[in-house]
Amino acid sequence: MASSIGNEKSVNPVLRISQLDALELNKALEQLVWSQFTSCFHGFKPGVLAHFEPEVKAFLCLILWKFTIYSKNATVGQTILNIQYKNNLSQTEKYQPLSKHQKLWYLIFTVGGRWLEERCYDLFSNRQQQSFSKIKSYISFGSGLLKLCGLINFLIFLRKGTFATLTERILGIRSVFCKPQSVRQIGFEYMNRELLWHGFAEFLIYLLPLINVQKLKLKISSWCLPIAGLSNSENTLAAHCRECSLCGEWPTMPHTIGCPHVFCYYCIKSNFLFDMYFTCPKCGSEVHSLEPLKYKIEMTELNV
Repeated sequence: MASSIGNEKSVNPVLRISQLDALELNKALEQLVWSQFTSCFHGFKPGVLAHFEPEVKAFLCLILWKFTIYSKNATVGQTILNIQYKNNLSQTEKYQPLSKHQKLWYLIFTVGGRWLEERCYDLFSNRQQQSFSKIKSYISFGSGLLKLCGLINFLIFLRKGTFATLTERILGIRSVFCKPQSVRQIGFEYMNRELLWHGFAEFLIYLLPLINVQKLKLKISSWCLPIAGLSNSENTLAAHCRECSLCGEWPTMPHTIGCPHVFCYYCIKSNFLFDMYFTCPKCGSEVHSLEPLKYKIEMTELNV
């Protein structure tokens, strides 16, 4: 590892965006671990973790620190991005892992500082004594001062690209690449496929409103179920006007459009309002006039 990281300051500088991405990945991991942990207590009484939340969070962060910084000299986000911490206090340019003191102080600054801030806020939030109010004001002042220093450090980081956090600057640890970064080769095949698909999708979005789906559906249904292919009894039923040519049920308020077939009033009216060039799905006749059927179907059915 030491031989592969030689002279990383000039050969393999870590991009600012990579360091910021590593910090965001670390925050996402902590939130994920906390949500998974709290889901184990959904069956318990609400608020069972409220009194011990800072301690539980600190314990979970301690476990993460043990298996990341202490064991691998890198956080989970840095490991994903091929980054790890280097002891910048060493005089050699070759890679030097973090010392035990640096790892311990990293734990105190990150986990311990967060726990102290949350716990002190809970302890002094409801105290009204003068001594407690002074301690609370001192803690608030110290927290604000640390945030101001963190902001200044972040501005310096944007200018120079080293020490993304105030803890890294104080402890003298910096981010370096684990392995030399090769030149990125950009392939345009995936991009071409995406552009082609998006263009095809936009074309379909433009084309679909121009297609009369209802008329196409009726045309296909007339091909699949032509009246000539029906049995003799069904032909007789259709000839006696006992079924709607659209829904196939007994025609409600039967109407005709100038052809021998019969339709329900609501079926033919809705289709005609939707498409003024509507044609009969059985014979293909256009709608000349929508008239009620004069043949007394009800009386015929009663006589039968």
